Amino acid sequence: MEGENVAVHAIKVLIADDHPLIVEGLVSALKRHGIECVGEALKASEVLPKFKASRPDVVLLDVRFGEGQPSGLEVARDLLARHPDARIAFYSQFDQDELVKEAYRLGGMSFVTKNAPVDVLANAIRQVHAGQLFFATDIAQRLALLNVRGDESPQARLDARELEVFKRMALGLTNVEIAEELSLSPKTISNVSQAIKERLGVHRPAEITRLAVRHMLIAP
Repeated sequence: MEGENVAVHAIKVLIADDHPLIVEGLVSALKRHGIECVGEALKASEVLPKFKASRPDVVLLDVRFGEGQPSGLEVARDLLARHPDARIAFYSQFDQDELVKEAYRLGGMSFVTKNAPVDVLANAIRQVHAGQLFFATDIAQRLALLNVRGDESPQARLDARELEVFKRMALGLTNVEIAEELSLSPKTISNVSQAIKERLGVHRPAEITRLAVRHMLIAP
């Protein structure tokens, strides 16, 4: 029957955790929720090459790796700089305020603790796959109290013209192209774009795009 041919494709996830037994358990548990593990990174250094090789829908990333390795936060920063469209769900036994705050700042779309039921983790992965943020109620409340979004939101820190320039920068337009679209001089756009970068603390094109996507100013 035609309806039977409309299959729900499994969400592809890359699991990055330095504990093999945890990874093994996650692979099995998530499979029962229609989530397929397409890659396993047991070291921080494996995340980027495994991401390139498997092109997962979501990266499930532990916040901390073993001694002497970069943290999951550092891995996320590097991954998003190279692949701003990557969707990351952080997974950790630690949930201190500053850790959660930094994970969110970097572009993490979810933060789930390791003691959460697997159905919560699966739901988080589904939400991230759909382009939505997912934070447990208590973590979301703490983020709100920390006023993370207000610290760096382009909507809050830029005026109307700057915001229009910023969105076009995030889409990869050149100063000349932006100037033509907004009927302004390239020199004006150059000055405005530099001011935007300084104010928001972003300078590389990938950082600009990631920030715009995270604040839903452009589509992922």
